[in-house]
Amino acid sequence: MKTLSLQQPGSLIWFEVPTPVPEEGEALVRVRRCGVCGTDIHALAGKQPFFSYPRRLGHELCVEVVTAPEGSGLTTGDLCAVESYYFCGTCPACRSGKTNCCKNLKVLGVHIDGGHAPLMCVPTAKLHPARGLIPDQIALVEPLVIGAHGIERAAIQAGEPTVILGMGPIGLAAAIFAKAAGANLVCVDIQPERLKFACETLQLGTALPADAHLAENLQAHFGQLPSVVIDATGNPASMRGTFQIAEHGGRIVFLGLFVGDLCFDDPNFHRRELTLMASRAGLSGTFREVIRLIESKQVDVLPLITHRFDFADTAGRLPAIHREAGLVKAMINFDNFA
Repeated sequence: MKTLSLQQPGSLIWFEVPTPVPEEGEALVRVRRCGVCGTDIHALAGKQPFFSYPRRLGHELCVEVVTAPEGSGLTTGDLCAVESYYFCGTCPACRSGKTNCCKNLKVLGVHIDGGHAPLMCVPTAKLHPARGLIPDQIALVEPLVIGAHGIERAAIQAGEPTVILGMGPIGLAAAIFAKAAGANLVCVDIQPERLKFACETLQLGTALPADAHLAENLQAHFGQLPSVVIDATGNPASMRGTFQIAEHGGRIVFLGLFVGDLCFDDPNFHRRELTLMASRAGLSGTFREVIRLIESKQVDVLPLITHRFDFADTAGRLPAIHREAGLVKAMINFDNFA
């Protein structure tokens, strides 16, 4: 079969490889859809931390079961989301149920080969059936899980003043689940078109620009500073700024990350008695919850898909997709690939 591999930054090469044969505990699956992630774009540019080359990209997946072991609960034709986080199960984090921050965590399409192939083998425990959803919805589950886990970390209460900084795909995902949790939500970005998409197209909350007046504008909007601040920018200046816009006793969650050190004013941090949390990936239970919320129509995720192309065109489209106008989420279709 024909697969696509990122050999080194900027170099996507097609390869013929044998059809995979599942090992014990694995299902053979056919890839139906694969979302394009910022991880893919950064890996292509040689700027993705924790990445190893060569690597087959692709971790935002909808797959169709071809064969599955007896007793797995899976049947031929089942459409599934793929939990792309492979944890060891034995380290202290895993033993405490925090498998998303496993000491030995490996991510599909980052540390191990991903879904840029027509067929692949996946452990049955990593397949989450979504029989009530269509392929496009299922391929969005993994990036939505990242946003949903950030909201789980924040433990938002209904009506709680909440701001999310950065309306890229992960910030939008967080905003979708913050709204579902009943947050009194403000969305912030430096790009007016992103704010328009979040607050007019998706109707997620009130739009405020990321400018020098943000703190006073938040105070005027809520009548206080936000109790919950979620930064999905991965921008160090924005992340430092969260300590100035969180209300006393508030909570800050960092969804975005950058490579480097972050400094903040310690007296201000203590005076406000802030709680600072990181958020990484997501849990198995979060996959099931996201699927449930989409199936029950409590969240609408299809408007996130703004660009589409066939897998056969990936080597040409992927390197420049981030420069295409209006991009939120690009989806790769494998249905016509032989």
